[in-house]
Amino acid sequence: MKKAIHAPSAPAAVGPYVHAVEANGLIFTSGQLGLIPESGELPEGLEAQAHQSLKNLAAVLEAAGSSLSHVVKTNVFLDDINDFAKVNEIYAQYFQGEAPARSCVQAAKLPKGGLVEIEAIAVKGE
Repeated sequence: MKKAIHAPSAPAAVGPYVHAVEANGLIFTSGQLGLIPESGELPEGLEAQAHQSLKNLAAVLEAAGSSLSHVVKTNVFLDDINDFAKVNEIYAQYFQGEAPARSCVQAAKLPKGGLVEIEAIAVKGE
């Protein structure tokens, strides 16, 4: 059985999808761009977008009854793989201690001209 998750404090979806789906105690999030929830716009610069992407991911997980500390796997999509080191610095601020498994790739193009997008799989929180 699966359950759609709608996160009121995350930016609205930019397509026909939900913020996340819960299935068998796991939370599968949709990719989170660095969109500002109130305006739906991207902030200027990689650092601001990376921070906002991770804040949006946290908001989605919270709405699903989980958190960043319950994440087991992330996928990071970058507009430019040369931003890998800078995104790592920011990412490490949100995933302290034992970090989740992760993939990181350069995408040909991200929606809305985004510079970074992050999705996750997490276990349901306690």
